[in-house]
Amino acid sequence: MKISRLTAPLAAAVLLFGTAGCTNDDGGSRSSVDASLISHIAPDPAAEELLPQDVRDRGVLRIGINPNYPPNEFKDASGAPAGWGVDLGDAVAAKLGLKPQWQSMQFDSIIPRIHGGTLDMSSSSFTDTVERQKSVDFVDYYEAGSQWVSPKGKPVDPNRACGLRIAVKATTVQETVELPARSEKCVAAGKEPLRVVAFSLQPEATQAVASGGADAFSADSPIAGDAVAQLGDHLQLSGDVFDAAPYGLVTPRGSALTRAVQAAVQSLMDDGTYGKILRGAGVESGAVDRATVNGARA
Repeated sequence: MKISRLTAPLAAAVLLFGTAGCTNDDGGSRSSVDASLISHIAPDPAAEELLPQDVRDRGVLRIGINPNYPPNEFKDASGAPAGWGVDLGDAVAAKLGLKPQWQSMQFDSIIPRIHGGTLDMSSSSFTDTVERQKSVDFVDYYEAGSQWVSPKGKPVDPNRACGLRIAVKATTVQETVELPARSEKCVAAGKEPLRVVAFSLQPEATQAVASGGADAFSADSPIAGDAVAQLGDHLQLSGDVFDAAPYGLVTPRGSALTRAVQAAVQSLMDDGTYGKILRGAGVESGAVDRATVNGARA
């Protein structure tokens, strides 16, 4: 089906609501780990030993990020990348004895740049899928599902949403897999398809629902929960978490770096740093105890 983009009336609603101060983009009120936690991480010799020689010689881990998916990744007041996904990437670099070098870009350009060799890794809420595994590896570190959010007092059943306006961040699994499948079921049942409105930034999708410009949005469960925590006077969770799937740190396919990153993440899990990062952001419900490679099977 054809997925519509932001229409003029909806754009106006988002801008109007944004000027009224309803936003969850800056991350200013979000809890996070103390910076000293990352600065005191000692390199793990076993993980360092697995590093490719060129990365070891460079001394820098080039990490791609699309920083508009709070609380996982966003920009702080100074414009620097922040969030628990960034904390995790910094911690992985520290375990590998490397300096993190964050590079902000569009979400859909990250995998091609890893494949092309201009990035080493991404910590940007990537869902591990079999399709994506064809070009890159995933070091899986978290279990996230999808969840819908609707305006306060106006619940929406995701299974009975035919014809409704559903906001989503472009290029996410929700836009490319979940919502098209739901829409096809609507059409097959003789009902109107979903009216999907895709935004470049997650806060735009969130604000569209909070302002009444869309009936609901679908996002990863940590993002949905954070939106309601930040804008509880305007938003509510709508329906349960579904389609749980792993988040993975993205690395070059079949590379030694994949194994080095896996060892670094497992070391963070074993010494308790991983748990502290998740608890600092209030997202520990999706924690796992083993770092696996390409664990998704669908």
